[in-house]
Parts: sequence; structure tokens; C-alpha cells
Amino acid sequence: MQDNVYTHLKSRLAATPRTWLVTGVAGFIGSNLLEALLRLDQRVVGLDNFSTGHRRNLGEVEALVSPRQWQNFQFIEGDIRNPEHCRSAMLFGLPGRKGAAAGPYPVDFVLHQAALGSVPRSLEDPVATHSVNISGFLNMLVAARDAQVKTFVYAASSSTYGDHPGLPKVEDRIGKPLSPYAVTKYANELYADVFHRCYGVHAIGLRYFNVFGPRQDPNGAYAAVIPAWIAALLRREAVYINGDGETSRDFCYVANAVQVNLLAATSESREADSQVYNVAVGDRTTLTTLFELLRDGLRPYGIAADTGPVYRAFRAGDVRHSQADIGKAQRRLGYVPTHRIREGLTEAMHWYVQRQQALSA
Repeated sequence: MQDNVYTHLKSRLAATPRTWLVTGVAGFIGSNLLEALLRLDQRVVGLDNFSTGHRRNLGEVEALVSPRQWQNFQFIEGDIRNPEHCRSAMLFGLPGRKGAAAGPYPVDFVLHQAALGSVPRSLEDPVATHSVNISGFLNMLVAARDAQVKTFVYAASSSTYGDHPGLPKVEDRIGKPLSPYAVTKYANELYADVFHRCYGVHAIGLRYFNVFGPRQDPNGAYAAVIPAWIAALLRREAVYINGDGETSRDFCYVANAVQVNLLAATSESREADSQVYNVAVGDRTTLTTLFELLRDGLRPYGIAADTGPVYRAFRAGDVRHSQADIGKAQRRLGYVPTHRIREGLTEAMHWYVQRQQALSA
């Protein structure tokens, strides 16, 4: 029965469209949420300032959905650090907004993905990370409270577990943060809990564990490991592993993250409300094994690395091992991962290859 929860939810949403706000909509996870919602004929307001997201992600989603579904999307170029931008995003179809469908419709659910990610970035610029991830988060919480949205779902992070040595990671046992980024994501959880207690805001946090998939940026100083390594392999460049290769992560395909967002937003269970959940698959893959999976996954595309990875010093702020206990999300939300790392890489590899070829053209 549990594995039918998401299937039933998608049928229900398609039959009864709702209005959603996705912040960071031009980013990796945000654009995947947009695609999923539009395919279900939902109305979506998207907010992004393109500091880390890309217009091409929105263009890609537009190409993947029907023209009718695309008309259900209203984009606002704005910054969550601006309270007025946050407030204006709480209505869909405001008069005068070009391309907006009929309305206005108040936002039912917020999926807050906007943030400055990356541990290294936070170590280099903790002020900017604080400004976006804490001040911007608070602006969104206030706007959601004032608009009386049904549920505020936000991107938390596995970095919150900090130096706690226990595996697998269980939501109610955390350690000390190891980076400014981790501090900001933990502060989000504290603010969300206080807004629930003081104002009755229904807020649910999702601790993402190394999410990967289509539209994940393969370039830049803060590119995630999977797209960065694929790009390097495609360019016949060295792949660098920080440490001895035995560092491990619970890699989670983006379709799993989309599923949990929708389940969390629409859950009517009091037990599920105002909680924090791990978003992962419950596996642990070492970086050396990941390299081998990527190398093998590229062989069908005529790419065969003839050398191994290059090992170098450990990176400051990184945790040694990360693996999630997903039992809470399974019990309270009905979450059942559809992709483990091999299935996710198989599904996403074509996109990674095409994207890198386009960049190299």
C-alpha cells in the first residue's frame, strides 16, 4: 500500500490542480520540481535571481512540457533577500504579468529551494552564505506566514549532522556543524520550528543527501562531484579525489527528491507535519566506487578512461561518511525511493553527456 502513496498523489493532483511557489526554480532541484509539477498540470510561480540557477534550465523545462502546461508557469526574477519579492511571489496570475494564466490564485504550497550551497563557498564567503540562507530564509517564512500557505517545505541539508559519528544518520541525533553552510541550514530548521510553535506555520524540512541528476551544473568552482567528474572524464582530464577514496556518501537521484517534496507538501497527517526528514536512499558509496561507476557508465558513449583517479588532501569542512536512515520519511510520508545510484546514473548519463557536448561545441 505504501508504495502506491506517490502514484495516488500524482493522480489526485492532476485531477485537482493546486498553486505552488518554487524558489530557486532555475536551479537544479528547483527546475526538476517545476517540470514535475507542470507535467501534473499544476500552477507554478517560480522565483529566482540567477545567482546560481540558469535561464537554460527554464528553457529546457519549457521544451519538455506542452505549451498548455507552460502557460501554467509564472516566473518572477527576484531575490529572497528582498522581502517584497518574497511577498509578491505568493500570488499566481497577478494582473499585468505577461504570460500569466487566469487568476489570481493564492499559493497553496511553497517549495523553498533557493540557497547558496557548497561547503567551500561558505568557507570563502560566510557573510554571503548567511545573508541568503538565513536572512533570505526568514523573509520567505514571514511571507508564507502572512499569505497563510498550507505547507512550507524547505531544503535542509545532511551537513547538519556535522561531526556526529553515528551511521546511518537519524534525524534526531546531530553533532556540531563543520562549516558556515552547515550552520545556516541548521538555523533554518530552528527558525521553521519556532514559526510553527509561535505562528502555526506548517513547515517541513528535507535534509538532502548528495542529490544528483539532469540540470545539475557540471562546471564552476562549486560543481557537485558527479557532474564535475563526468565533465572531466568526457574532456579526458584527471579526476581528483579529496582524501583516500574511502570517504562515502548516500547519493540520491533527483526523482527521489521530487517525490519527497510533493509528499511532504500535501501530507494531511498531523504526525508528518512540522518535521525534518532525510532525503536519500539509505546506501553508502565510496568516492573510489563512484569513480568506477561513472567510468563504466560512460563506456556506452565511447568514453573509456584508461587511468584511475588522482588522490589529494582531504577538503576542509567535509564529513568522512554520510548515510541516511530514511525510515521516518517512509513511515510518515509514504516515501519509497524509485532510483538507487546505478539506476539514477543510467537515467541521467545521457543528459550529462549531451550537456557537456553542447558546452564543448
